[in-house]
This record gives sequence, structure tokens and C-alpha cells, in this order.
Amino acid sequence: MKRSFSIILIATATLFGIRCTTVPETGRRAINLIPESQLNSMSLQAFSDMKASSEISKNAKYNNMVRQMGQRISAVVQEDFPNTEWEFVVFDDDQVNAFAMAGGKVGVYSGLIDLVDSEDELAVVIGHEIAHVTARHSNERMSQQKIAGGIGAALAFGTGELDDATRVMILGAYGAGSQFGVLLPYSRTHENEADEIGLYYAARAGYDPRAAITFWEKMKAQKSGRTPEWASTHPSDETRINHLKEIMPRALELYHLYR
Repeated sequence: MKRSFSIILIATATLFGIRCTTVPETGRRAINLIPESQLNSMSLQAFSDMKASSEISKNAKYNNMVRQMGQRISAVVQEDFPNTEWEFVVFDDDQVNAFAMAGGKVGVYSGLIDLVDSEDELAVVIGHEIAHVTARHSNERMSQQKIAGGIGAALAFGTGELDDATRVMILGAYGAGSQFGVLLPYSRTHENEADEIGLYYAARAGYDPRAAITFWEKMKAQKSGRTPEWASTHPSDETRINHLKEIMPRALELYHLYR
């Protein structure tokens, strides 16, 4: 039994070493186990369903601004991602949020546009979402979940002969360890990475990257309760602001070079 469990665990763990890609701008190696064509098809369907079930903004100013801004920033990466079918949609919702799906599908909620004071502030958010797509964060997140599930299944099989209390303890420890020790930290890594890459994209498109600081300071000011960073999918606002300040010199170089 121990030998079978070891074989399964080793086979599952080897997934970490295959289908690696390099994230643009940062050079980080990332695991992408899902075929891009499959992921893009899933995202297209999910985005179509969302457009059908959610209210799309009729605000012409918001729609034109987001569409033009999205096209301007995505043009920066067009040479490296020529087959990406970018689409930018404003949803009529008070949420102060935006999201991206594989294949270039980007949604912006009207509540976020209400909050920003300049096109530059909105540009760094859209750059952030575009960066999630070019960095293939959706693929890496699904790949990590797939690996975690495979190791969990191997662990469940390998502990089948243990008493129930010990088995529950082992599986529970693995579940908590994978969630708080791997999946959540990687999610925060994705957010920090998208902040950095997106800031460079916005700067190269001619938007002032310093607006990222004012935007996140406003985001920080409007929040009341906060989830501890270690238990969150996102870094704290303080962490984001400090990170943005660290990389701002490089972003400003790009801004002055491309404006």
C-alpha cells in the first residue's frame, strides 16, 4: 500500500514540472496544464452567459471610455498576443470591481468607474486586468487546483487503511496547508504580478502610472472591515501601495519613453 501511494504521489507531483510558461515582464515560471484553446472556449461561454444574465451599462460615456482605453492598452501587447480577441464590457452594477477571463474578456463594473477621478486611474485597473490575461493566471490557478486535487486524491487513497481519526487529521491538515500555504499565496502573487505588469502596460499606452497610487489609496479609505492578508486572495491595500511605489521608477521610465 505504501509503495502504491508513493507512486501515485510522485506521479501527481511531477505535474509541477511540465507545461511551464514564462510570464511576460516578470520572467516568473508558471504551470499551465490546461490547453489554451479549451480555456478560451470556456471563458467565451462564461462571458456570453454573463452578458445575457447581467445588465450591461447603457452609459455611452462609460462604454466608449472603457472600450477605447481597453483597445489602446491591449494594442501594447498585440504583437506578443496577436490571436487574442479582446472584448471590454461595462456592467451596470455598483460593485467597485473589474475582472478578466482567459482569451481577452474583460468586464468593468460601473461602480468602479464612478469611483475613479481620471482616465489614468481607470487605465491602471484595465491594465491590471489585461495583465491577468497575458500572464495566463486563470490557467495557472486551475492547474494548481488540479494538482492539489490530484495530490489530495492520492493522499486519501494512501491513508485508506488508517483509523478514521488519523485519516481525517491528515486530510484536514493537507486541505488547510494547500489552501493557506499554496493556493492563497499564489493568488496574492497573481494580484501583485498583475499590478506590476498592468502598470507597465498602462504606462506604455501613455497613461500616467502614478494614478495607481491615488486609486489604491481611495480603495483603502473606503473599506471598513478587512480580511487578514494571509487568509485573503488579494494582498492588503498597504502591500499593494508599497509594491507600486517600489516599481514606480520603472513605470515612469516607460511612461516618459512612450508618451
